[in-house]
Amino acid sequence: MDTAEWSLHIRGLVDHDTTLSWEEFLSLGPVTDTLDFHCVTGWSRLGDEWTGIPAEAVIELAGPDSSVVSVMVHCADGYTTNVPIEYFSSDGVMLAFLFEGEPLAPEHGFPVRLVVPGLYAYKSAKWVIGLEFLGEDRPGFWEQRGYDDRGDPWLEERLD
Repeated sequence: MDTAEWSLHIRGLVDHDTTLSWEEFLSLGPVTDTLDFHCVTGWSRLGDEWTGIPAEAVIELAGPDSSVVSVMVHCADGYTTNVPIEYFSSDGVMLAFLFEGEPLAPEHGFPVRLVVPGLYAYKSAKWVIGLEFLGEDRPGFWEQRGYDDRGDPWLEERLD
């Protein structure tokens, strides 16, 4: 997928269903942050530099209803994962397009991947094309297969 073809669809319990082109997405204001990345298999990468659009900017644009409890992340390959709103809206969460100053490699989610430093990497979905704000907790791909709904690495929440 090329950035000229890519778009981000934002929908669900929001004031503003919208679709952003690449240019509109970038206009939300990229930030660079140093974040940790934790895999459910037990390894971590500490202090990686990511650049992207803060999830908070998307939340502000969308205007989610107060009843929202999670965000379903939709990906170009059909993958989905749910992220509890309290994690999606936390510091450091971003829709990243650069890793260590370079565009994401295709196998790592080019053009955009979600980065949720406070949760296991199965919540940091690759090839993101949609965000759906939900009033219920709906399981995504790995959650349907027994992975923990939240996936907090500090609590070792791997399997339900």
